[in-house]
Amino acid sequence: MKAKLCIIFAFLVIGQMFLHAESASTVLVDVDHRQSVSLNGDWHYIVDPYSTGLYTFHHELRKDGFYLNGAAEPGSDRLVEYDFAKSPTLKVPGDWNTQSAQLFYYEGLVWYQRYFDFQPQAHHRAFLHIGAANYKAMIWINGQHVCDHEGGFTAFDCEATQQLHAGKNFIVIAVDATRRADGVPTATTDWFNYGGITRDVALVEVTESFIDDYDLHLNHERTAIVGWVHVQDASPKTTVTVAVPEADLSVSSQLDSSEKASIRIPATSLQLWSPEQPKLYRILLSAGDDKLEDEIGFRSIETDGQNILLNGKPIFLRGVSMHAEAPFRGGRANNDKDVETLLRWAHELGCNYVRLAHYPHDQRMTRATDRLGIMVWSEIPVYWAEHFEDPAVLKKAQHQLTEEIRRDRDKASIVLWSIANETPNTPDRTQFLKTLASNARALDSSRMVTAALLVRTEGHDKYVDDSLGEDLDVIGVNEYIGWYEKRPEDIDTTVWHVALNKPMIISEFGADAKAGLHGAETERWTEEYQANVFRHQLGMLNRIPQLRGMSPWILVDFRSPRRLLPGVQDGYNLKGLISNQGEKKQAFFVLQKAYQDKELFKLK
Repeated sequence: MKAKLCIIFAFLVIGQMFLHAESASTVLVDVDHRQSVSLNGDWHYIVDPYSTGLYTFHHELRKDGFYLNGAAEPGSDRLVEYDFAKSPTLKVPGDWNTQSAQLFYYEGLVWYQRYFDFQPQAHHRAFLHIGAANYKAMIWINGQHVCDHEGGFTAFDCEATQQLHAGKNFIVIAVDATRRADGVPTATTDWFNYGGITRDVALVEVTESFIDDYDLHLNHERTAIVGWVHVQDASPKTTVTVAVPEADLSVSSQLDSSEKASIRIPATSLQLWSPEQPKLYRILLSAGDDKLEDEIGFRSIETDGQNILLNGKPIFLRGVSMHAEAPFRGGRANNDKDVETLLRWAHELGCNYVRLAHYPHDQRMTRATDRLGIMVWSEIPVYWAEHFEDPAVLKKAQHQLTEEIRRDRDKASIVLWSIANETPNTPDRTQFLKTLASNARALDSSRMVTAALLVRTEGHDKYVDDSLGEDLDVIGVNEYIGWYEKRPEDIDTTVWHVALNKPMIISEFGADAKAGLHGAETERWTEEYQANVFRHQLGMLNRIPQLRGMSPWILVDFRSPRRLLPGVQDGYNLKGLISNQGEKKQAFFVLQKAYQDKELFKLK
């Protein structure tokens, strides 16, 4: 009992420690265009389920913790019970679950360590960039604390100028993948909890004052590029210049007292970004000694009654939902091949839109959707039964929303910010999400806000009347008629009642099928059953007047510890149109045919 209490207390203390320096991290916008030194590769690791590297047996913070990167020395009286140099290695980026059979179900603390050479430049600053680390991370360089971060799917950057020195340096990162009831997401989800440093790690150098954030987008009238540029630690009235060389456009503006420069560039002849022509312009930004470039598409996205308008014209979003799980090899998707494979399949399906569920995906994904002309629903993991009454949980959700929007505000492909998925309709939840919707608009007023809602059912009638809908631009709805409720033929008699005069997207529908399992279309788990559900669903959806898009669940089968049926699920959610080994199921071709049929889902 004493040992059990010790472990519980240790995790509580870790929770407090991980939060104490959260403000030290930031998000460097357009970081993938900055000069950097990659720290990807082999890292030594130590599995530490009892948090021995952080705390003494009396739960006091250790002064000789693993972050010091110590080792036993011959003849020394000092006891050292760890040694990174003698420990095994993990690949970074990568989750630990799929790299070690012993760690497959491990959810706890793991220490990462590696050496690297660094030569600082005069009058420059250095930041450690981490694309994602699930779920909490504490970082030290050369034994000195740099920063902490909570949230497993958002990028963050920590200044390390003072901790680095010329020559050989070492870095230690403690990553804790413990699921938490007061986390975002909460303790129970329907995806696998891949732990570790799951995305790129790099050292990024910038000038002493530098462009750290900006917002450049087309105005509502599509006559000008508008927005602002923020320059960190700049001299008063520093001049900021933004140029679009291909369009022969340029403007200069001075910083105000908040270190922001307002930008307005008349632009009436730009080629607008769209799925048919995903035009990206090279953008040059400069402020003092700092120079940065980006590739940005310019387009407008808005709603008008029941329509979604792209560049002023109604559009229907023909899509599919996607998890950030790598096909074939499994684990977190985090490289160009993973992105290329997933988006190639979406393109084959006929998609002009993807829902990136249920959390922000790797920046490679949103860069690729920009290039390929695929619109995106991007989501933070406010999922199921969060502690909506807890102000601390709201703060965590707001922090992740800020990091998500700050990283991807420059991506034309993102048209929807989603603030939640399948949350219970309670007063606390509604106030929580209304606050997030307001936060999203304050951070980015140029895009639509949505959430995937549940619906109320009475017999064959479906009522979309969640009060949160008043605060959304587009109503997202998840429904599983024919799988979790009723039979496929009951789909035909379902009648939809939508309370608001707004566009609606069916953000999820579907059924499970094991690839290669065949039988009657009335037999669950067969490809035939899944395909039959899709045929009935597509007919029903085509009859909903204000339907403006869909993203069936899901493109590829993915791991979920909730899916336990032996011989069928074996730890996988099988609603994919494609198996995790790339086998296309019958439903893939049913949906593909529907997306190719120009008469289906014709805007009314």
